[in-house]
Formats: sequence, C-alpha cells, structure tokens
Amino acid sequence: MRYSLRYLLVLYLFVQACQNKPNEEVAKNTLATQIKELNDIKPNPGNIDSLMTVWHELDRKAIEGKDTVQSTDIKYNLARLYAIKKSDSAQYYVEQALELIEPTNGNLKQKALIYNGMGNIWAEKAKEHQANYYYNKAAAIVLSDSTVPLSLDARGIMLLSAAQSNRILFQFDLARKMHEAAIPITDSLPEGHLYKQRVLVQSIQMMALDNTPADTMKAYLDKLEVLHHEQPMSYDISFYYECKAKYFDRIKQFDSLYYYQEKKNQLDEERFQFSTINSVSVNTMFISYVNVAATLITLKQPAKAWEAFIKAGRIMKEHEDLIDTNNQILYQRNLASLYQLEGNNELAFTMMNGIYQLQREFYQSKNNQAVAEMNALYQLQAKERSIRTLNDQVAINKLQLQKNKLLLTITVLTVVLLVGGICFLYYFFQQRKARQEKEKILLQQQLLRTQMEPHFIFNTLAAVQSFVRLDRKDIAIKYLNRFSRLLRSSLELSREKEVPLDEEIEALDNYLSLQQMRFEDAFAYELNIPDEQDLGAIMIPPMLIQPYVENAVLHGVDFNERTGRVVINMKLQDDVLEVTITDTGKLQEHKVNTHRSLSGAISQERIMLLGKKAKITSGPTEGGLGTKIVLLIPVVYA
Repeated sequence: MRYSLRYLLVLYLFVQACQNKPNEEVAKNTLATQIKELNDIKPNPGNIDSLMTVWHELDRKAIEGKDTVQSTDIKYNLARLYAIKKSDSAQYYVEQALELIEPTNGNLKQKALIYNGMGNIWAEKAKEHQANYYYNKAAAIVLSDSTVPLSLDARGIMLLSAAQSNRILFQFDLARKMHEAAIPITDSLPEGHLYKQRVLVQSIQMMALDNTPADTMKAYLDKLEVLHHEQPMSYDISFYYECKAKYFDRIKQFDSLYYYQEKKNQLDEERFQFSTINSVSVNTMFISYVNVAATLITLKQPAKAWEAFIKAGRIMKEHEDLIDTNNQILYQRNLASLYQLEGNNELAFTMMNGIYQLQREFYQSKNNQAVAEMNALYQLQAKERSIRTLNDQVAINKLQLQKNKLLLTITVLTVVLLVGGICFLYYFFQQRKARQEKEKILLQQQLLRTQMEPHFIFNTLAAVQSFVRLDRKDIAIKYLNRFSRLLRSSLELSREKEVPLDEEIEALDNYLSLQQMRFEDAFAYELNIPDEQDLGAIMIPPMLIQPYVENAVLHGVDFNERTGRVVINMKLQDDVLEVTITDTGKLQEHKVNTHRSLSGAISQERIMLLGKKAKITSGPTEGGLGTKIVLLIPVVYA
C-alpha cells in the first residue's frame, strides 16, 4: 500500500508538471511515461482499487488529448483490472479499446493484446466460436510478424489460447500448428515458468483426442516428468497425473490408469473442500469420480465403481445446475455399463434410451448455439469490412480532392476516371456481396446437415423399445448397433466438405438396413456400385444422396404389400457420378410428390451450387407406378 501511495504522489507531480507546460507534445510524452510506469506495477488485492482510480484519471486525460493509441492502452489496462475483479465492465472497456484501434493501420501489438482479451471475454461466457475468432486473430499476428514488440509471455499465451480454442472446436490441424509455434517460445522462458508445463499438457491432451501414436505421447510425457522432477514446487502435479492417465488409457494398461486417476482424485477432493463453489470446481470433481468409476468397470470391480458413482451422484444432486450436460451424459453412459456388468440389461437399456434423448437435446442446443454464434460472427465481420471499406473510401476521396486541385486542366479525364472507378467499385462490391451470400448459404447448410431427421430418430428409438418390450433383445441390440453406427457416420461425414464415395455408400447401406429391420423386411433393396473403381479415391459432397433414398423408402414403398423394392444404381462417367434411385411405388395411382421437406430443399440448393454439371431429374418409372430420380454429381479424385 505504501508503494501505491508513493506512486500516486509521483503521478500528482506529473500532473502538476503537465499543467505548468501547456505544450501538447510535452503532455503527450508525460502521459506515455505515466502509462509505462503504471504497466510496471503488478496488481494485487492491496493496490488494485488505487490503480483503477489512477487509470480512470489517465483515461480522462487521454480523451482530452485525443491520442488513439494511448487511449487504447489505458482502456485495455482498465479491462484487465476489471477482469481480475470479475466485473462485467471488463467487456465494456475491451470493446471500447477495440473500436478505437481496429480502424487504424499498424499498431499490431495493441491489436493482438485486445484480440486475446476479447477471446478471454467470450470464452468466459462459453461463446466458443466467437472466442475462437479473436484468439485466432491474435495468434495470426504473432505468427505473421516476429517484430511486433510483444513479450515472450504474451506470445506464448496467445498461441496456447488459440491452440486450446481450436482443439475444443475439433480444428486439430490448426491447433497443432499453434502448439508447434508455441514450443520454441516456451522453451525460451525462465525455469519454473507456468507456460512450460501448459504447452506440454495441452499437447498431450490434443494427442489423446486425435489418436496420436502412444510413442509420441510418451516423448511429451517424459518431458513433462523431467519438468516436474526439476521444479516440483513450480507446477501443479494434478496435470501430470492427468497426462499419465491419458497415456495409460491409450496403451490399455488399466491398472496404471486407475492408479493415476486415484492420485489425481485425491488431490481434487482435497482442493474441492476448500475451493469456491463454481462450475469449474464442481465439474472437475464430478468428472474425476466418473472417470474413476469407468476404469473400475473396465477392471470389473463393480463394488468400488458404485462407491465412485455414489460420490458423483451426491455432487450432481447438490449442484445439478452447475454440471455440464456432456458430463451428465458420460455419467449416465458409464452407469448403464455398470448395470450391464451386473447383468441388469433391462435397466441398462432404459438408461440408454434416456441417454439418447439427452444427447439429442444436447446436440440440438449446441447446434442452436453454434448458429447464433455464427450469425453474430457474420455481423461482426460485416461491420469490420464496412469499417475498412469506409476508410478506403475516405482515403480515395482525399486523393481525389488533391488530384482535382492539382490537375484542373484535365477535369474531363478526372471525371471519366472517377465514374469508371465508381462503376468498378460497384461491380466489385456486388460480386463480393454475392460471394458472401453464397458463403452464408454454405455455412447454414453445413450446420443444418448435422441434424438427423427428428422423426427418424424418434421412430428408431420407438422401434428399439418395441423390440425390448417383445423380448426380442438380440434384434434390439443389432438394431441399436446399426443405428449408433449410422448416427456416428452421419455426424462425422457432416463435418467434411467432401468424403470418399465408399464411406457415403457404407452410410447408405447402414440406413437402408436399419429401415429394412424397422419395417420387418417389408421391402428389399439393391445397391449397385461402380465396378473396378477405387471408391476411396472418389470424393463427393457428404449426405447428398441420403434424403432422396429416404424419400424413396417412406413415400415410394407400400409396406402393406411387403413387396416393395428400392434400387440404387451408381455409374461413373469421367468426373460425374450418375446415381439412379427407383422405387416400386404404392398400390394407387401414381402422383407427382409435391411435398418438399427441409432436407430435400437443402439438398436441391446444394446440387445447384455444385456447378453446371450437377443436375437432378425425377419422374415415373416405365411402369408408371414407382418413381425414378437421377442425380448427376460432379466428383473429384483424391
């Protein structure tokens, strides 16, 4: 506190000196000196309030002086102090700093710091996509320009934050790129620095997700072990236990996995007793118990597993509103496995049905949140483009005014050039607007195609329930297995822009088999694929054929007669795949189907975007009873 009072006295002397010297340059230099000295003071509970008072006074002076960079630095530091105090004002000041610095040229240091600050704000609010947008902008500055005057600490945290954000959103290639760039920076940090541990822990966590070979994980784990051995008091040992557990889980040594999970669990229990109750502490303790229980189930120790489940259940009962839905799903799935281990299959099936319902609600919620965040990002990018366009236009107008003053003798030529420039800009903006609309449509389609037809999922679960009720458990298990494979492949394929033809065919085969089981072989199907072709090397847009096959099954087969048939023929002609889908129709007069489902409309829009070679035609079969649909899909070769 004495240090803070002494510093306030220094500030007072600076203010008096500034008032005695009206020269604006002197005042500007004085303010820069004050900002630099304040930056050298580390905030703590004893001085944070006095620091905020001084920063607010500097903010007032910076506004009067109208210096953009100094105002940005002050508002950014105010945002940092409010963030330490967990105040919502942090977002207000960092957004003000961003509005000031964004339109300027250069100032990459300030932009990188503010982008990273915005990422922290949105990450705290669980807005993953918006946080990722800003984290990547900050990391891009670090990667693109090594001369930006950022400290090693700042460079390291920007790259590690971007890497972690990309890992959460399953952008593993980008996350790996950030990690690799962060490693030499963290190696240069002093011994005992926190980021030396963090870069290794994040690397191991990412390897555990993308199935990196165990030998590679072991190399990073050895580095982490050396770090903890050399500096045992500098790093949190629980992260080391967690990484050891992930490694032994990879190599299937479950006794060792349980050993390190227990050691981490003991630390978590000790810390949970004295920690503040919040989402992070509750979920950490909860998932620790769930992971221990899952390992005990694998080791076939149900009694000990029940002990862990009881502890997890107690936490969920007391803090249900703080438990993440994903962790609840994991809890219920492992509990169902425990019931199955004890031979209680009926209760296990009941829980699995509940899990599927919870998963569907969770994925729907995540999709809705992603759509909302993408719309917000689209508006944000449009605003940034508008600012850049406005700045460009202002610059053009200034140059044009100077040219008019200097070249009065060639007025006619100037007018012609100006009109031509305006026409060019109009055409350019129209073209860019068209591209933006196309990108927006593609983004919406990518989000929507991750959603499986709700009626189909409901009917599938109802069919499973019916099989179980009729004591046809073998069929129910087979049906559920095929459904889970179809759901998994649907989610995996929807993330890709193009997928191998053999994977698309496998998904279609799973879907038709599932429908065939559901309707008790009321129809037959044929799936004729191109002969003597490497289907894995032929790439097509994912889930483009399935909506038309679904329509053929649901609207083109008479299930009462049980003689229906769906035939899918695929023929490759150069770089175009011809897909013919025919059904036998129902026993009534053939009518053109005017129903257009959401998936059908989206599929037709997707085909329209594939180019001139893409085409879809439909009509009655030669007999006039069924329907024949022909799709022409351009392909590429891997």
